[in-house]
Amino acid sequence: MILGIGTVVIIAILILIYNSLIRLRNQVDNSWAQIDVQLKRRSNLIPNLVEAVKGYMKHEKSTLENVTKARTSMMNATGVKESADASNMLSDALKSLFAVSENYPDLKASQNFIQLQEEISGTENKIAYARQHYNDMVMVFNTKIQTIPNNIIAGTFNFKEKELFEANEEEKKNVKVSF
Repeated sequence: MILGIGTVVIIAILILIYNSLIRLRNQVDNSWAQIDVQLKRRSNLIPNLVEAVKGYMKHEKSTLENVTKARTSMMNATGVKESADASNMLSDALKSLFAVSENYPDLKASQNFIQLQEEISGTENKIAYARQHYNDMVMVFNTKIQTIPNNIIAGTFNFKEKELFEANEEEKKNVKVSF
């Protein structure tokens, strides 16, 4: 009788652990999907931005080409690391584009350009939030599969650690501010 109750309790605990791991893995996957949605939104805005800028920035061809290359890399990225690198490259290219646009007063005054700039800025904020949420979920998941007794179930059912969405070296550098 006691052996039977003990067996039922152990099986129930194992089921609860397994289900919690599945739930966390799905939350991590959903968090990644949210980043992906925002990255695609940003990529979809880029052609409109490039078109709005083309007429004004005839002498800034390399800047526009860098934005286009970065967008292509973003759209072809697979996996967390490649997507993070491509996203960082696109962010850098957009920063350059917006910096160069300062030299074109008519462009800065264009309603279309202003609206696109605001949409991309808003999307960048959403990407930053989605990255943070994803990394939080990855940390919870990775911690859960590494702790006892969860690690036994995780190893048995082949749960693997998830990769964090990390900043590149350029983003980690101190920003130089001069007046």
